[in-house]
Amino acid sequence: MATRVTFIGAGNMASAIIGGMIESGHSPSAITATSPSDAFLAPVHERYGIHTNTDNVAAVAQADVVVLAVKPQVMREVCEGLQSVVQRRRPLLISVAAGLDADTLEAWLGGDLAIVRCMPNTPALVGAGATGLYANARVSDEQRALATELMEAVGLVAWVDEEPLLDAVTAVSGSGPAYFFLMFEAMEEAGVRLGLPAETARQLAMQTALGAAKMAMASDKLPEELRRNVMSPGGTTERAVQRLEQGGLRQLMADAMDDCAQRAREMAAELGGR
Repeated sequence: MATRVTFIGAGNMASAIIGGMIESGHSPSAITATSPSDAFLAPVHERYGIHTNTDNVAAVAQADVVVLAVKPQVMREVCEGLQSVVQRRRPLLISVAAGLDADTLEAWLGGDLAIVRCMPNTPALVGAGATGLYANARVSDEQRALATELMEAVGLVAWVDEEPLLDAVTAVSGSGPAYFFLMFEAMEEAGVRLGLPAETARQLAMQTALGAAKMAMASDKLPEELRRNVMSPGGTTERAVQRLEQGGLRQLMADAMDDCAQRAREMAAELGGR
């Protein structure tokens, strides 16, 4: 029998994971998504052929895995409403909500539960995500494998052994797509100043980033070595990279990521998660 998965929430991230699961061979008949609105659920049902329900408790009653995919601000109300059915059913619980730690979620759900926290990123929407995962002590090896399988449906998965490291995951991959989008903007603007049409500069920048990422993923060489392989002594690339280094790119990136991780900690405190 297929693992029965219920998504509490049917927004973009839940929809992306559902789509990836089905493409990976998971049966739509074993997937349920919930939302307070039938109108919101109708497109998800039509697109994927999954079950939908406006009743969270009924949707969880037969679930093996429950994915908590609602906004952090409403998570407490949702969890407390599920407490009784979750304590009876004892499914694996997977949270994709930022800022709410496993102990807080477990307390809201009644305690003594297997909880995995996920930090996905928006490229999951196109099947190219990068997700950090953390499991509390009650998650079994089998459940870890389930969580891995579920999130690998939308991209790469990396486990961390300590929950605070999810803040570092946020700084690297959770917020990381925005760093590259900013780089695309800057490269397009520079290309236009050099005489290229904006669309041409944009397409060249994006394709170059895609190609560089594919090369790095396919290679056993470190990024430093790959970079040096592109840099001929005294050549154009060396000149450009020297300017980036002189401009403090490394320190600027470190400072930005430190700020990102700090804000993640602050948000957790604001939400009552730490």
